Amino acid sequence: MYRINIASVWDFRARFYDFCEASDLRRGPSKKALFRGMRGRVLFVGVGTGVDIPHFPPGQTIIAIDISDKMLIKACPRARAYPGRVVLLRADARNLKFPDASFDTVVTSCTMCSVPDPVRAFREFSRVLRPSGRLLMFEHVRSRNRMLGLSLDMMTLWTRLSGTEMNRDTLSNARKAGFLVTSVASVFLDIILAIRATKTLAAEGEIPFHAPGRTGTLLKESKSDGQFVDTRRGLTDCARSSAVVTLA
Repeated sequence: MYRINIASVWDFRARFYDFCEASDLRRGPSKKALFRGMRGRVLFVGVGTGVDIPHFPPGQTIIAIDISDKMLIKACPRARAYPGRVVLLRADARNLKFPDASFDTVVTSCTMCSVPDPVRAFREFSRVLRPSGRLLMFEHVRSRNRMLGLSLDMMTLWTRLSGTEMNRDTLSNARKAGFLVTSVASVFLDIILAIRATKTLAAEGEIPFHAPGRTGTLLKESKSDGQFVDTRRGLTDCARSSAVVTLA
């Protein structure tokens, strides 16, 4: 089994990430439509350099995490410009340091192709979501078309070395963690999808698609303003500082 230091990989990729994400110009409207579903307390997983922040609905308070310090530093200007509040934290999606039932919405964007153990991460999302919480995902997956699927398998042989797998079955991985997929919309063929799911055990009636928990102790809710505060060192955000908080 290959082993890579995923944080180091993304620290390196931060140098040219924005250039490689020029496709955001085409996919921006689809992201904006999906992100309108953000409600209540929001956790955004894999914020990268913040290319998705301009598509967030205004007026939200969003905890945005990434495993890479270099990505988060680049995300700071976009976080400052957001007409709401974006708090940037360094954290691992597979080992979230938030208490159970902390969020109403978890959002990912081209994230689940890069998390080494995606089912474990989905279980963490379920743990930190409140009952009936929602999961919004803008993700690329393996095509069900035979030729396209094989092409993505071949691409993954080398993209895997830089931290990305092009042939993930993200819908199945979410279901394994107990999510009920309620909506799947095609953004590009059956490869790039806008997915909506809820925190509930899979049950009969789930729509078809054609084309262990622990309680964190680092963050608590402030009674005065309803925001998250770091009980060790004080939570900083880019509205006030360029510092990035580490949840280790």
